Amino acid sequence: MKVLVFAPHNDDEVLGVGGTIAKYVKEGHDVYVCEVTDGPNRERAEKVRKEALEAHEFLGIKKTFFLELPMIALRHHDTAEFNGKVHDVVQKVNPEIVFVPHKGDMNFDHREVTYSAMVALRPFNVPQLKEIYAYETLSETEWNMPTVDNAFIPNVYFDISNTIEDKLKAMELYTMQMKQYPHPRSIEGIRALSMYRGSTVCLKHAEAFMLIRSVRK
Repeated sequence: MKVLVFAPHNDDEVLGVGGTIAKYVKEGHDVYVCEVTDGPNRERAEKVRKEALEAHEFLGIKKTFFLELPMIALRHHDTAEFNGKVHDVVQKVNPEIVFVPHKGDMNFDHREVTYSAMVALRPFNVPQLKEIYAYETLSETEWNMPTVDNAFIPNVYFDISNTIEDKLKAMELYTMQMKQYPHPRSIEGIRALSMYRGSTVCLKHAEAFMLIRSVRK
């Protein structure tokens, strides 16, 4: 099975889906990651990209796509070019399961990535697609205005009790992105969320998602 994860920024894929990625890989599935943006500082961007590839190698990701679109500027970028690049990745992978950011996240890049992905994931484009999930990203999903249209309301939980340490190790490889507790993007914050989501469904650790589409045949 082919799994595709869209990450607006380097590290979003580990923060939101890291344990589930490790779980899929250990089960023998192929996982692909599409990193959409780069920052304006080329030296820093190259360092973060190097860390991303190290984290992905550790998790066992089959291939990483870097679209190199402008960070914090996707809503001002040419829509046709943006959608075209996302569409090309979807067609190359032909995924059966896709993970996208939650559209209610505070960062506009997250919303734009999700909207572009959903254009590429229209049913006639990907007839083999079985499921689309939205994931939460620490310090983006929970920090936005608490309105109904922004709310992340999970209805699917993946048991990552056996892969939480893989997620934390992968995140530690993002040395330029990690923060000290009590910042949510800390090892303690990531572990705490996995424990909270797990306890919601009587598991030790879990990642939570909102199911966008499911096709059963």
